[in-house]
Amino acid sequence: MGTHDINFSEQFEFTGKVKILSIVGIIIGVAAVAYGFFGSNEIMHEERTFANLLLMAYYFACVCMSATFFLAIQYVAQAGWSTAILRVPQAMARTLPIASIILLVIIGAGLYTHGLYHHWHADGITDPGSPNFDAIIKGKSGYLNVPFFMSREIVLLGLYCMFSWLLAKYSYNEDLAGGLANYNKSFKVSVIFLVVYGFTSPIFSFDTIMSLEAHWFSTMFGWYNFAAMWVSSLAVIAVVVILLRRAGYMPWVNNSHLHNLGQFIFGFSIFWTYTWFAQFLLTYYANIPEESVYFFKRFEYYEFWFYLNLILNFLAPVLLLMDRDNKRTDIKLLAVSILVLIGHWVDYYQMIMPGAVKDGYAGLGILEIGTAIGFVGIFTFTVLTALGKKPLVAKNHPLLQESLHHQL
Repeated sequence: MGTHDINFSEQFEFTGKVKILSIVGIIIGVAAVAYGFFGSNEIMHEERTFANLLLMAYYFACVCMSATFFLAIQYVAQAGWSTAILRVPQAMARTLPIASIILLVIIGAGLYTHGLYHHWHADGITDPGSPNFDAIIKGKSGYLNVPFFMSREIVLLGLYCMFSWLLAKYSYNEDLAGGLANYNKSFKVSVIFLVVYGFTSPIFSFDTIMSLEAHWFSTMFGWYNFAAMWVSSLAVIAVVVILLRRAGYMPWVNNSHLHNLGQFIFGFSIFWTYTWFAQFLLTYYANIPEESVYFFKRFEYYEFWFYLNLILNFLAPVLLLMDRDNKRTDIKLLAVSILVLIGHWVDYYQMIMPGAVKDGYAGLGILEIGTAIGFVGIFTFTVLTALGKKPLVAKNHPLLQESLHHQL
């Protein structure tokens, strides 16, 4: 395709069935959450509801955060291939403030009403005179206390939102002004963001997820979560790009662009497996009771999910994307990307449920499926709304021509 054939003003129109389905998904999610809170008087049912809300809100925020990470990497590496698809991760990054607010509300409500973080936030848990006293938690109370905990969540998410907004702003300004000024600003902001994100994203994971089981800790947990959120974001980008192509948009995206996305998903699925196995192996080798109990609960109550996690997040992407043609074929890459997204839902389910639900196995039912559908609806509605507000190509990006003629 010659560059003269490209409509640099093409915009996505968020209308029709996709918009209706996203709204229907949100309604299903609201109904599922209402069922979780009011459909049963059991405390465990309410715990499951908050655990599912945390799971999906964390997933939503992580995917959007990692989209900002994707943008920053492309600028710092001065990568040309990705310029043709930058508007998709930019739309995801612009949605991060919404995802952050939802996550903060769920964490705050869970803390104060339903004991979401009951392992360290419970009555008398740091009081030596209380029957609920826990000496280990008392030792960690300087870090694990509500004011400091919520302050960290707000500050970190606020920082990520600020960088997301700046990168989107400079790109859109570049459309209007041309030149290299905004590109250079994006480069500088990306360098700063990568340093900030590299040091703080593990802390964000420690706080939001690992503290659900505050007796246990793992120095690998932050990187394990980073790998999960990064490969999930890559899969979402691939799904959106492929579906846009199939709907007639972004004709400048070719099979070589898909190949690059497929390579990233393939490579970082292996990296996720490495971090998962390293964390597991360190715990197994040490054989310390307070460490091994983390995996014991997952073998005892969640054994099926434990092995499904490895199948979906390691075996499926590695075996299906090993072949070059599969990375370049939209229907095959789409199928693998959806499998990966389901797989990392299972991954987060494994991380969250055993610590958030006090009495054994949380199960899978209307609550889990409905909440997931609801958040898929929210994500689809917010991201595609953001995507439809600007042209689908960064027309004055200095590396656009390289991307339009990208061939592998």
